[in-house]
Amino acid sequence: MASISVPTSSALRHAQLIPATHPAVFKTLHRLSRPSLLSLALDWLDERNQENTGPYLLSQNDADDAQDTYPPVTSLHALREIYTDLQAKKGSKRDVVDRIIEGDWRDGISLYQLAMADMQYLYDHPASQKWTALKIVRLNPSEDKKPPSIPRFHPATFLQNLQREVLPDVKAHYNLDRHSTLPLTILRIFILESPYNTTLALQSRQKAFDSSKTFYVAFPDCSPYVYVSLAAPTIPGATADNKSFRKLMLEGIPKAFSKPRERYKLESTSLSARNLDALVEQRGGGRTNAAGGGWSVYVSDSKATANPLNFQQPTPEASVPEEEPEEPTSLGMKRKRVSDASVLKRRKLLATSRFGSTGLPNDGKGIERLDIQIQDTFPSKTPVEEEDIWNPDPSPTSNQHKKGRRSTINFERHDDEEVQTDRWRPDVRITFQGQHVFAGIRKLVEEGVVDGEKMPGWMTGEEGVSIGVVKEGRIRGFKGSGM
Repeated sequence: MASISVPTSSALRHAQLIPATHPAVFKTLHRLSRPSLLSLALDWLDERNQENTGPYLLSQNDADDAQDTYPPVTSLHALREIYTDLQAKKGSKRDVVDRIIEGDWRDGISLYQLAMADMQYLYDHPASQKWTALKIVRLNPSEDKKPPSIPRFHPATFLQNLQREVLPDVKAHYNLDRHSTLPLTILRIFILESPYNTTLALQSRQKAFDSSKTFYVAFPDCSPYVYVSLAAPTIPGATADNKSFRKLMLEGIPKAFSKPRERYKLESTSLSARNLDALVEQRGGGRTNAAGGGWSVYVSDSKATANPLNFQQPTPEASVPEEEPEEPTSLGMKRKRVSDASVLKRRKLLATSRFGSTGLPNDGKGIERLDIQIQDTFPSKTPVEEEDIWNPDPSPTSNQHKKGRRSTINFERHDDEEVQTDRWRPDVRITFQGQHVFAGIRKLVEEGVVDGEKMPGWMTGEEGVSIGVVKEGRIRGFKGSGM
């Protein structure tokens, strides 16, 4: 008698099997490196994971097939020895994938195994996802002036509440994993458009495992923020339904945190990055959330950084004044050479005072893109000598058209801002892009390309945003809804 599928409200189980011949299984495993595949297989063979990752073993009643390319073994210990030996040998990644699919897990790969493979890829490629930091705030702020409380993240209760927000004709698989180096927990969510949570539901849909159906939510420890991997505007293969499902799941996050008489919502923090270290630094549970740029020296725990609050400063060494070399100019005036050691030292000290302990090339906390729109009104009177933060270019090319891609970021006006029509506001948009934006600006200050004394504070990362609007010389992020 054929099995009958009954609609259910429960989530997809960890042990739910996917056929080993499914294209999604090969695609997920093949994108991992050979060392990561072997390490992942050994994790699957761990005694604690056998309920969800059990391999195909040869029992006493089964006959051994001599023509089997990958003959099954009789115990987990023997199988672990095989994969341990493969780690010490050289070989191709395809051989390992074929052994997993056609041999040791020929009966199928569980959803838990696929989740572990996706997490392994995320750890091997930290920049594969673009994360957006969202703040969890009270829906109705209390009238008392007590500091806002941080909602407690209890994994079992949170997942149970989040499951209630899912539509009845949609199933989801949840997998929680603790980050190995950062103080945060990552939740992987896989969405399936089906009212059933059976193997047949997974087999009947060819596009059930495309990238638009999987996203991640990171929960930093002791922090009122969450990081979601929903910043990419376009995802290959994404449809309108998939985007609506992802949005519905995102809206369910603050509801899962809520409880009676204590409701929450998500607000945008105007900070997005592919680097989780940068988000933990700017929107984590430490003391540096509002101390970026040069202010970071007041919260640095490093003994190598001199804290200005420490009044017992070391005694400076006696220095002998050196005669500064001078270079005559065409007008008979004298100025310091650009390559003078004292000038270079002053630039580095100036960069240190503006950036503090941030913006270092190898700190691993870089933001890849900074989009700024300047909404200041055009000055009514142009000064005779107008100085810019950039050094003047002697070549007469200021009026030439400069090529470049226009920023596609949609900057919206705050509701509390007054529209002024009597003054002209030019549409000026600045985009900094690179591996570490603020480290690049700091290098420009040290090289003398940017005047570190006159540049605005938002160029040092003081506000901790990746998109903002500058008005009256001050930068503002977007505090609206994060949906």
